[in-house]
Amino acid sequence: MTRHHYLGNSRIAGKGLRYVAMLEGRWVALVGWGAAALKSRHRDAWIGWRPELKWQRLKFLANNVRFLILSEGRIPHLASKILSVNLKRLSRDWEHAHGHPILLVETFVDTRRFAGTCYKAAGWIALGHTRGYRRSGRTYYHHGNTKTLFIRPLHRMAARLLSDPWSNLTRFQEGDMINISSVRIEGKGGLWECLKRVPDPRKARGIRHKKLSVLAIAICAILSGCKSFAAIWEWAERCNQSMLKRLWCRRDPQTKHHVPPSEPTIRRMLQQIDAAAVDKEVMTWLRAQAKDSIEDVVAVDGKTLKASRARGGKPVHLLSAFLQQQRVVIAQQAVDGKSNEITALVPMLEEVDIEGMVVTTDALHTQKESARFIVEKKRADYFFTVKDNQSTLKNDIESLHMEAFPPSG
Repeated sequence: MTRHHYLGNSRIAGKGLRYVAMLEGRWVALVGWGAAALKSRHRDAWIGWRPELKWQRLKFLANNVRFLILSEGRIPHLASKILSVNLKRLSRDWEHAHGHPILLVETFVDTRRFAGTCYKAAGWIALGHTRGYRRSGRTYYHHGNTKTLFIRPLHRMAARLLSDPWSNLTRFQEGDMINISSVRIEGKGGLWECLKRVPDPRKARGIRHKKLSVLAIAICAILSGCKSFAAIWEWAERCNQSMLKRLWCRRDPQTKHHVPPSEPTIRRMLQQIDAAAVDKEVMTWLRAQAKDSIEDVVAVDGKTLKASRARGGKPVHLLSAFLQQQRVVIAQQAVDGKSNEITALVPMLEEVDIEGMVVTTDALHTQKESARFIVEKKRADYFFTVKDNQSTLKNDIESLHMEAFPPSG
């Protein structure tokens, strides 16, 4: 890279990855990826994001800062093929190395030296030319050498995911993201109907923001990846007026604008509210969203919550039931510190409608009482695992000669 690339092999700015492309055991290309440019008018206009969103989500972009073909002989379509193969694994590798995926990539081609043909052949989009500035520290200097900006979305909804304040970018694959813009808030089975059943712990005097508004903002923000009171408030501050109106935020009589609750208001409400009641209603609401798709498998598993140990106590252990395809939790139950997950299964599924569905569990829940409850009371089926610790049951299953019961077509 130092010998053959006109920019040399300088340090990649920000997070980065370097690749070596090999063909029949020999190196044919070097590819380097780094942090995206802080400012790019064409890219920012194409995405359509607001400045405050850009600073938060710029990490989901990567810049192809180096691309060097090493092959001496001419190999047709080599450069575009390398780019195509590299992009198929870039997001996965980036998430493994840096903890988050990549939604869109960019590169700047010096048109005095290259035409950018390989990028065009690999499906990249030419957005326009730069103004000929370079950044040094916090200052921009004009050098007059313009470059062509190319971008390549790695997800078909990249622009929407990056520009929509409601988007959950913690997991952006199809089926993994809850799109807040399309969930049911009003009407039967909507969020308002569920939250109305949660009692308001505040005294009537001095209330400025509705209970429904504060809780809805907190729930939507958490589903969008927020993990603290401050993050929930910041999420609400980024909402536009139409979003705030939909969330029933207070309308200022002087400015005529909808105003979100402050961070202390959100914090006090969430600290005082009946968490179990909110959890129950949110699960009811999420189950209503899940009914819009075909789903017949409920997985039951228990996990210990990280950093949940109270002083002198044990970590919180939760048993959860979730829809496998949608990855939506529909019920959860805290496991008594003096007991285990077995006793928590029935209370957790008691209020959940799973009729006609299949419940899968690990070997711990292979119990007669659990099977009878699922089949007789919940009118569902189960798929249990049997291990050597239940030798009698395992021998009974083996004696059935399962080859006589082939799977149905």
